[in-house]
Amino acid sequence: MLTGLGSANPEDRWAAARAAAELPDSAAALAAALPHESDSRIREAMFTSLARIGTRDSVAGMLPLLRSNDAALRSGALDALGSSLIATHEVLPQLLSDPDVDVRILSCELARNLSSEEASRILCALLAGEPEVNVCAAAVEVLAEVGNQTALPALAQCARRFPQIPFLTFAIKLATDRITATGSRD
Repeated sequence: MLTGLGSANPEDRWAAARAAAELPDSAAALAAALPHESDSRIREAMFTSLARIGTRDSVAGMLPLLRSNDAALRSGALDALGSSLIATHEVLPQLLSDPDVDVRILSCELARNLSSEEASRILCALLAGEPEVNVCAAAVEVLAEVGNQTALPALAQCARRFPQIPFLTFAIKLATDRITATGSRD
């Protein structure tokens, strides 16, 4: 069945990608085929199958795709990882400390799937020492949507570290205002 992933016929590849969701041992084959697949419908089926498999192997197979030069592969991997509790709970901390700035930026999105308390804790820890403005901006954007009151000191500290960056100052103010308004309704 997995041999269909290498077929010249797109319908065979699509069928194999969909059927792979029922085969937990297919994660490595799916991950290996993804970078070579050009059909977006088949890629989507591969990512969906990897997400449905939901094992550490399927998560491990998607992680390298976050470094791809292909934006569709990065985006597909991020979406599929976002549906994985393994990715958000076990892998997210290492992704947020990755040496690659782009991986850290993308990984902030995964925190949206955590509880407000956990997302605030993880992203505030990131903000405390993150030297890259764009990574901080990505974390602030997520905190604006899912953060809680515990994020306010970290946001204020980040604003003090980067006072010369107008877009970040604005984003922090917006996040602070949203969190404060949401907290006052609790």
